[in-house]
Amino acid sequence: MGSELIYRGHDTQPASDSYSPKPVKPWVSVSRPIRYMLREQRLLFVLVGIGIATLIFTVFPSSRAPHVPHHHFATSIADSITYFPRETQNKFSYPHRVGFGSANPTGKIPLGLKRKGLRIVVTGGAGFVGSHLVDRLIDRGDKVIVVDNFFTGRKENVLHHFGNPNFELIRHDVVEPLLLEVDQIYHLACPASPVHYKFNPVKTIKTNVVGTLNMLGLAKRVGARFLLTSTSEVYGDPLQHPQKETYWGNVNPIGVRSCYDEGKRTAETLTMDYHRGAGVEVRIARIFNTYGPRMCIDDGRVVSNFVAQALRKEPLTVYGDGKQTRSFQYVFDLVEGLMRLMEGEHVGPFNLGNPGEFTMLELAEVVQETIDPNAKIEFRPNTEDDPHKRKPDISRAKELLGWEPKVSLRKGLPLMVSDFRQRIFGDHKEGSNTNNASSS
Repeated sequence: MGSELIYRGHDTQPASDSYSPKPVKPWVSVSRPIRYMLREQRLLFVLVGIGIATLIFTVFPSSRAPHVPHHHFATSIADSITYFPRETQNKFSYPHRVGFGSANPTGKIPLGLKRKGLRIVVTGGAGFVGSHLVDRLIDRGDKVIVVDNFFTGRKENVLHHFGNPNFELIRHDVVEPLLLEVDQIYHLACPASPVHYKFNPVKTIKTNVVGTLNMLGLAKRVGARFLLTSTSEVYGDPLQHPQKETYWGNVNPIGVRSCYDEGKRTAETLTMDYHRGAGVEVRIARIFNTYGPRMCIDDGRVVSNFVAQALRKEPLTVYGDGKQTRSFQYVFDLVEGLMRLMEGEHVGPFNLGNPGEFTMLELAEVVQETIDPNAKIEFRPNTEDDPHKRKPDISRAKELLGWEPKVSLRKGLPLMVSDFRQRIFGDHKEGSNTNNASSS
């Protein structure tokens, strides 16, 4: 028989190509870091660090400050350090919170140390009063955010602060919500002259009501102190003379001026409701007639009307018989009052105005003396709901704020005339007079 070879390859099992990892050794996750630390001598450095820290805390135990409750903090400070008196501390103290600019919760400021600035928002900060307030706050060292929709405000009023790291400008209407982190809110946003607030009365009352709601909501959310600039118009055509803060007023709720008058009255109501119901720190100022540089030239208010007309050689228009009275305060006096109210401990409302009372004819005569003795006076029919008398009783502000106006009409009016002359005729560079006046 011939030999034959039998191939039995089909009977053998092919080798498997699948990969089987080696079994994980126990404690490998622990042994590897230990071997690494021993090899690189990391353990030695760790032990040396622990030893040094233990030595420091053992030898110098006094370096650890003991935990002291907040209300006992003032008594634990060494007596060798001299502090401001308590009434000065209270101006900058916010014991209920630690917010922006409040790194020292007790409000104690050692002598020789500069006060840390606050973050402050000023709505309507590009307007007449708002821009002067911004000047004072910036000079004091605060960080100021101006919010303005430029309906009556002007960029030129704050142009000199552009480039200052402590100044920000936001074009925004306060009837829309705004998210910021601030310590204080000065709410000035609203057209204040009859010409402007009568232009769109619905918008005026929305600005007063919805805008105030938005700013109060911001104050509640971030724990800021809120100051509302109300107006003497809440007294309407008053039956009490002079007007005290306790007087409730005599206002026509459906008249052509009620969008402003009743809007401010509602804003005061909302402010007090947020104070009582939500614990918001609030302040209320009732501002009487104010004049000075940066007023709108043709805004319909009597001082700006008379000054602009006299400079343009036009007749001074007196409405009615000219016997209705007003009181006029210079803008610097008002700004001082607003800041004292904000930094004080009293809610208000406070009358902020000059009790010096002038009839419209007497004001026209003062303008004649200041600008043009030959200026003529022209009488026109009086406007609807024009108050016959307006004079503030400021005894409360004197007693509780230590505030009263310093600048008389005959001293302040020439500064306003200089600013108006520059803006009407362009005698000097833009803003030169107003900036010099604000820094005086």
